Amino acid sequence: MHQKAVSARALAFACLLGLSFAGGAAAQSYPARPINLVVPFPAGGTTDVLARALGQELAKSLGQPVVVENKPGAGSTLGADYVAKAAPDGYTLLMGAVHHTIATSVYKSLHYDFQKDFAPVTTVALVPNVLVVNPKLDAKDVQGLLTMARASPGKLTYGSNGMGTGQHLIGAQFEKEGHVKLLHVPYKGSGPLTTDLLGGQIDMSFDTVTPVLAHIQSGKLRALAVTTNKRSAALPDVPTMEEAGLKPFDMGTWFGVLAPAAVPKDVVQRLNAEMVKIIRSPDFSRRMAEIGAVPIGDSPAEMQARIGADTANYAKLVKDANVAIN
Repeated sequence: MHQKAVSARALAFACLLGLSFAGGAAAQSYPARPINLVVPFPAGGTTDVLARALGQELAKSLGQPVVVENKPGAGSTLGADYVAKAAPDGYTLLMGAVHHTIATSVYKSLHYDFQKDFAPVTTVALVPNVLVVNPKLDAKDVQGLLTMARASPGKLTYGSNGMGTGQHLIGAQFEKEGHVKLLHVPYKGSGPLTTDLLGGQIDMSFDTVTPVLAHIQSGKLRALAVTTNKRSAALPDVPTMEEAGLKPFDMGTWFGVLAPAAVPKDVVQRLNAEMVKIIRSPDFSRRMAEIGAVPIGDSPAEMQARIGADTANYAKLVKDANVAIN
């Protein structure tokens, strides 16, 4: 009996050792083919710009192509759903954003759980949002815009990346704090939104700095305020919402990479190590500064904590703003 017990323990140990070796071998051989990085918005927006900048460097680092795949729709949730259901092998990743933590409370029939069905890899960057208007609109500052909005309730329009996205919720918060009523116009992403804003089809947006920075600098759009509690280094002359006369207002947008939940931990660790090295490099930091982004590069655990905190915080804001989609 004793000999059989020893043999059983030896066999169990050998199995565990074999599994450990197999996992390590898998990580060492990863990636063996191209990686798909899914962007849940059309090309041209901040999520897309960050994904392509990171993917370009990651391809060099890993020695395999990183293919950016745009899957827009339903306020960023279609692309997320696609990745949640993908094979958990590290070859399909999501460029997620704060929008996904908001969508958890906005959409009542999501087919995934953002906190349970994904393995966070790292937060790539934080990007301030900015209230911009078409120059044809006779509003030189936030107070002037509020005066116009109060004179014509529900007439002034603002665009967003879709129902339940950060831009939508910032607009709702602006309405609440400014005691005004605006007309929300959802788009599939920043590209088409910015085109219509430049053309005067909509009056304003609360988009991230990245897709509108060049248009602000050229005078094609007018920036009235940033939505964070500090001014943006890319727009140092643009006041914060609080400086513009509203209550304390701190709503920006983070972007980060996630994998399906069951991806092996060693693959997540490999991806995190490579991405953090890229994100914290001087060259990448310079590129981020040019588009108004602040590079982060945190651990999977830190990103998970960020997601949990934002999911709870935005749930209250969503409830207060009465934003819900079945």
